[in-house]
Amino acid sequence: MHLAELNIGKFKYPTTDTRMAGFMANLDRVNALAERSEGFVWRLKGDNNNATDLRVGDDYAVNMSVWTDAKSLENYVFKTAHAQFYKRKAEWFDLMEKPHMVFWPVPESHQPTLTEAMDRLADYEKNGATEHAFGWAEVMDVERMRSLRCA
Repeated sequence: MHLAELNIGKFKYPTTDTRMAGFMANLDRVNALAERSEGFVWRLKGDNNNATDLRVGDDYAVNMSVWTDAKSLENYVFKTAHAQFYKRKAEWFDLMEKPHMVFWPVPESHQPTLTEAMDRLADYEKNGATEHAFGWAEVMDVERMRSLRCA
């Protein structure tokens, strides 16, 4: 099984606003870094090679990808240039008061749909972390969880 992730956010400003320039000017670079990263499998793209033109719910921006394992995703997010932009997310996105990120296992050949991903996010919000949908805490500790299940 691979690991799928969905992350949604509400842009603070239109993507053409100069206050979004630091985010928009680096999208291609950060997406290319993801695609070159160990463990990367697939990412959702719109017509402009990123997902900024795709929206869900009440006009939320979408990031969705699939990785071979949690460690690869964790390395990309926190140990590459992506981390610089992750730390600056408050400049470009409104603070979310409910879960906005979810992870779930997918078969190796599966590319999740937005509908599937939003269903997982709704499940996570309603039921908390389960094997069906879970958050960062469970992803970052997945190896420990696997060892406990095997023991």
